[in-house]
Amino acid sequence: MIAPLALAAAVPCAALPQSAPLAASAVPGPAYADIADLVVASPLVIDATIRSDARIKGAEAAGVPAGQARSYVEADVTQLIRGTAAIPSRIGWVVDVPLDFRGRAPKLKKARVLIFARPVAGNPGQVQLVTPSAQLPWSPAAEATARRIATEANAPDAPPVVTGIRNAFHVPGSLPGEGETQIFLQTRDGAPAALSVLRRPGEAPRWSVALGEIIDDGAVAPPRDTLLWYRLACTLPPVLPDASTAALEPADGAQARADYRVVIEGLGPCRGAPAAIAGAGPA
Repeated sequence: MIAPLALAAAVPCAALPQSAPLAASAVPGPAYADIADLVVASPLVIDATIRSDARIKGAEAAGVPAGQARSYVEADVTQLIRGTAAIPSRIGWVVDVPLDFRGRAPKLKKARVLIFARPVAGNPGQVQLVTPSAQLPWSPAAEATARRIATEANAPDAPPVVTGIRNAFHVPGSLPGEGETQIFLQTRDGAPAALSVLRRPGEAPRWSVALGEIIDDGAVAPPRDTLLWYRLACTLPPVLPDASTAALEPADGAQARADYRVVIEGLGPCRGAPAAIAGAGPA
């Protein structure tokens, strides 16, 4: 059995099959948000090397999208990156893979992969991918990103899941160009979360996010490619909803919408990260 985050003793590295040489570094990896989507949806994140794969045909392959093939693979677990219980050292799962231009499925044997999965009830040696694309080629960078997201998601102070915007208000300052906008967010578990945009004459607007009942003066904007950034950049609407400023005077509502644009521009797009998460060496 493989225990979470403690695999070296259970599975000696020398006993693990070597991966086939893959040109991972030449292929752009998935964006941070793509990996985050998978990690937060997955009770299990597993680094494994495929030992065998068998093409599934007939009725068991019903529903496979055009241009893809379905395979059953068995793999040796290298390490359990996310999970709350031990798993067997060898597991199996079903995966749909794209066909090449000749209509042939890729050879998966010896490939090292990251999978994002859930347990199969009553069968500890089987897992189920959480999405059809939840098997990724392993790379040091992809593993590091998945591990970092899993650590953040499992932390006691993990940022809440943002589901929308509650309301906003704006307080003008005593000087022209001075003021502060606060935007209160809806979260899945009801935890407090708010955005703040502060303007001072002659300075660029500064925005921050607070996770608590009190908006701390020392709060800052979240760095890109962190779980808090992901919760905001991949969830917040592109413009401030009219309902959130309905109680404001027209001028204050206009300023709140302008300040919200500062936040959206500061976050940047959810996907299309400046630095792709690509392979940093041979798999």
